[in-house]
Amino acid sequence: MKKVAVTALVLALGLAACAKSNDANNEMTANESYTENAATTDVNASMNAEEVASNALETAGNAVDNAQDAVSNMADNVTTNK
Repeated sequence: MKKVAVTALVLALGLAACAKSNDANNEMTANESYTENAATTDVNASMNAEEVASNALETAGNAVDNAQDAVSNMADNVTTNK
C-alpha cells in the first residue's frame, strides 16, 4: 500500500513539474516571438528609411540635373538672342 502511495505521489509530482515546464516553455516561446516580431519591425523600418533616403537622393540628383539644364538653356538663349 505504501509503495502504491509513494508511486502515485512521485507520478503526481512529475506531472506537476511537467505542467510548470510547459508554462515556462509557453512563456519563453511567447517572448521569443515578441522579440522576433520586434526585430522584424526594426529591420522593416530600417529598410523603409533607407528607401526614403535613396529616393530623396535621387530626387536631389534630378533637381541638380534640371538646374544644369536650365542654366545651359539660359546660356543658349542669351547667345542666340544677341
